[in-house]
Formats: sequence, C-alpha cells, structure tokens
Amino acid sequence: MLKIYNTLAREKQAFVPIQPGRVNMYVCGMTVYDFCHLGHARVMVVFDMVARWLRASGYELTYVRNITDIDDKIIKRAGESGESIRQLTDRFIAAMNDDAAALGVLRPDAEPRATDYVTSMLDMIGTLERNGYAYVAESHDVCYSVRKFEGYGKLSGKSLEDLRAGERVDVMAGKQDPLDFVLWKHAREDEPAEVKWESPWGPGRPGWHIECSAMGSQLLGRHFDIHGGGQDLQFPHHENEIAQSEGAHLCQFVNYWMHNGFVRVDDEKMSKSLGNFFTIREVLKKYDPEVVRFFILRAHYRSPLNYSDVHLDDARQALTRLYTALKGMDGAAPVDWNEAHAQRFKAALDDDFGTPEAMAVLFDLAGAVNRGETSLAPQLRAMAGVLGLLQRDPVEFLQAAPTSGMSNEDIEMKVGARATAKRAKNFAEADRIRDELKAAGIVLEDGAQGTTWRRA
Repeated sequence: MLKIYNTLAREKQAFVPIQPGRVNMYVCGMTVYDFCHLGHARVMVVFDMVARWLRASGYELTYVRNITDIDDKIIKRAGESGESIRQLTDRFIAAMNDDAAALGVLRPDAEPRATDYVTSMLDMIGTLERNGYAYVAESHDVCYSVRKFEGYGKLSGKSLEDLRAGERVDVMAGKQDPLDFVLWKHAREDEPAEVKWESPWGPGRPGWHIECSAMGSQLLGRHFDIHGGGQDLQFPHHENEIAQSEGAHLCQFVNYWMHNGFVRVDDEKMSKSLGNFFTIREVLKKYDPEVVRFFILRAHYRSPLNYSDVHLDDARQALTRLYTALKGMDGAAPVDWNEAHAQRFKAALDDDFGTPEAMAVLFDLAGAVNRGETSLAPQLRAMAGVLGLLQRDPVEFLQAAPTSGMSNEDIEMKVGARATAKRAKNFAEADRIRDELKAAGIVLEDGAQGTTWRRA
C-alpha cells in the first residue's frame, strides 16, 4: 500500500483516496515573470514522478498545477520591459513549457491561470466576509482575520504567539492584527488598468494566497486528496490556503500535504545575491536534460538537493551505466510486476516515493543484464520508464555523452579495487566497478595473467 509523508500529520500515512480509485492533486506552480530556475525544475520533476507513480498504481488522476500570472513582480517586470502583462506572462509560460518538456515533464491535466479565476476568488472572499473571517482595512484592502480561524498554524506547527514573536509579517496600516493577510488588494493609481478588476470592495486585484484556494476548489472540489509544492510554501502560503478554504467552505480542505526539499548550490542556499542562482536553461547548456532529471530523482523528494558540477557529472556517468546495459538490446515490454526486481521497485516507490531505493533496483537490473541476463533488459527499460527515464535509443544517448576524462592512474586504481573485491568474494562491488569503467568507455579483459584494460 502506498504511504505518503503528510506534512500536516508530520508522519507517513497510508494513502486512502476520498473516492476509491480516483486521486485529485493540486500543486503550486510558477509565478511567470522570469525563466524557471532549479527550484522550479525540482517541483516540476518531483510531482511529475508522483503523478506517474499514481497512474502506474492504477489510480485515475486529475493533476492541476496552477500558473500565477498576476503579481507585484510581474507588474514591475512588465513595466521595465515595456510589455503588457499578458505579453510578458505568455512569453514566460511558453519558456516554462519548453523547459518542462526538455526535462521529460508531462503536462498536467489542467494549468489554470490565476487571471481566469478572479470571479471565483471574489466569490470566496465574499463568503469569507459573510462567515466573519474577512474585513475591509483602512487601506481599503480586504484582509483575512487570522485569529478568528481556530486551526491557524496547524500545517507549519507554529503558534500565533511564535508567529507574532519571530516571523516576518506585513505591518500594513489598518490591519486588525499584524498577522492578517490580504485577500483583495485595492487598486493603486500608478498600476496599469489591466490589473484592475471590479469588486464589491472597489477596483483591485486578488492577493496571492486566495488564488490557489479558489482554483483548487473550483477544479478539484472543496475537499481533495493531495496538495503539493516546495518546502518554502509551507508557511505562509499553504497555511493561508487552509485558513481561507476551510473558513469559506467549513470542511477539511486537503487530506495529504506534500512538500519537496530545497535546492542548494555547493551546500549553500541558492540565491541571486550569492551569485549561485541558475536557471534551467543555463544548466541545460552544459548537461543533457535527462541527466538533470536523473539527478533530481536520485535524491528523495523531501531531502535537500545539492547542485554542483561534480554531482551532475556523477549523475551523467551513472545514467551512462544504465544506458550501456541497454545497448544492443531489442524489444520493449510492459513492466512485469510479479518479477523480483519490480516488486522491490514498487515497494520503494510505495514508501513515500522512495526514488533512491528505486534507482538502486535499476542498477541491480543493469548489473544482471551486463552479466548476461539479457532477457531482463526490457524490464529495466520499462521500470525506468515509470520514472520518465531510459526511453531513448541507447546509442543516441551514449554517442552524445562526453568521452571519459579518467586518467590512467584512476583506471588502474579502480581495476585494483575490483581485484580486491573479487578476492573478498564481494562480486556485487566487482560488478559495479566493471560497469562504472564500461560506462566510462573502459573495456576490461580478465585473463590468466590478471586483468588488462583498454579504452574503447
């Protein structure tokens, strides 16, 4: 049975969908004012993997990933570039889709743009006002009264007192409490007309948090199965979504909350100020997109992901080993879920989408293929396909991969380590070293006088 780590419960829980056989999943998508970065790549790839596994497990899935196409940063960037809001957001949505496709990310079932759901947002704000959770501040903005929602802080585990003492809050004039957040922003004179909608509270535009509450409930219902996003969204965005949705609809909003971990660069937080900020496009100039996807899925989705050239180079070599095992193998077949490797693979992914353990099974399969069990090659390809990997012609991938820069000294050291492993009867390690050298273009030949090697 599938188990998911539920951020709300702070534990792994057996996954039981609201409607048997069906899953509704919403993931917070991108704010489209610039090219997508590595953090966006991780969200897209991780939840693409989740969607693929849910479908492979037999569920009928509706996957929604929204697009925020109205925001302070969008307005500012459009003004700087001399474009309309729509021109700017259309341009970066197209770029986002190109990046996602390169990474093997399948399109979600729905990609709602916030600007198409303003009417739904207004309806929800009106309901919150009637239910006593919303009020008009002196600034004419409509705000959410956090203290009136009894469960506020249940997702992040933060009490109201902790939040008042330590969290960054927007101390806007006229708020009843510094923690209160904006549902509807009253229009400013200096803002373009295309970001001003009429409302019962005067012209303006929606706050960020209300967008996802309205789109999620409109497309998936007031109560749905899974809500996902980056760890940085847990507070305040997802906390505020719960407050809005449950305050408006008076029922539980989401059953399972999933959050992927941060991306770090050389063990430091990725940020423009540190000069270690990379867009997907920049990374793909140097690395094959499938290598980047493999690198992301190699780590567990909840763990920090440390980006560096060393780690990407290692991912490239590892993926090369898998493709090498498929070289010259013909035929394709669906996964045989009764086969031993497939059962281990399924158990790994059923345990909170354990991709590191699932990857280890793929390498075990590749080792078996390299030892002559060639009948397992279609199983290797099919199982990897569940993760969106190994679906290309192996020769095409291997020819595109850079040649090994391994020095003679490095090769001799690995050959010696393999010999040591064989003497210790650690044949799994000996096979792993052989596969690694083979992937690097080094051919080993065992003979009576020992092992010799040559570059392919």
